[in-house]
Amino acid sequence: MAAAAAGAVEGQERLVEVEPAAVGAVGRPPVGEEKTFRPYDPEQVLLLAPVLSEWVPEGDLAHFVSDLVESGALDLSAIYADYEEERGYPPYDPRLMVKLLVYGYANGVVSSRKLERASYRDVAVRMLCADQHPDYRSIARFRARHLEALGELFVQALRLCKQANLVGLATLALDGTKLRANASRRKAMSYGRMVKAGAQLEAEIAAIRANVRALLVEAEAVDAEEDERYGPDRRGDELPDELKRREQRLARIREAKQALETEAAEREAARRAGAIRSSRSRARSATSPIPSRRS
Repeated sequence: MAAAAAGAVEGQERLVEVEPAAVGAVGRPPVGEEKTFRPYDPEQVLLLAPVLSEWVPEGDLAHFVSDLVESGALDLSAIYADYEEERGYPPYDPRLMVKLLVYGYANGVVSSRKLERASYRDVAVRMLCADQHPDYRSIARFRARHLEALGELFVQALRLCKQANLVGLATLALDGTKLRANASRRKAMSYGRMVKAGAQLEAEIAAIRANVRALLVEAEAVDAEEDERYGPDRRGDELPDELKRREQRLARIREAKQALETEAAEREAARRAGAIRSSRSRARSATSPIPSRRS
């Protein structure tokens, strides 16, 4: 019986000690190499449309925001009048900044840092900014400098959107207040009805104006909180200095991968050692004499 038990232990050891396949073995064919997919080349040189507006499909909200500003439908005169000094580095064009804020706020993005990030990552924002990238400090300063004028511009934008049956910008009205069109379905209207409709419209505009003020206050609070969290000179999503260059990133990725493989190998070795100890313990128990029982 002892010989049989020893043979069992030896057999278990042989089974346990078979070397597992190396993790990330060199020379292994790429995953999915035998399958067919659409061509994908991250290094491919693209010939993009020379006109930025062609980057964004027709019917996108960004085109409406751009036309809203470029057509003169929004009165930017109060903002332009605030720029009188010629000294210093030229500021960003108010049209760019208004488009950026209106489009961003319409999509629920009130953080100046996130708006700066979108000027690089969001093709619609990149189109609205004409491939310029105002930093978050410039965005926050513009909003603070023209707070009152921007509030009125947002109210104008909401009224125009409602009149044009476009509800995409309605998120600027935080509580979902609905703004009725400034024209009745009937051309003729009694004097009393006109007075009532006018009062109702003024009340709705006042509600939207209050909501817009709340939105701007929220944006200021978000920027202040992010300044506290990241520091006034950091955007918050920057890579560490040692990872900014591609060569350094690849080296760190390789190091991290090697560390994970080493950790996996150590776990596997510990598992094998535990299995061997367990099998030997069972073998010793099997060869131990069984005490006799007295009748």
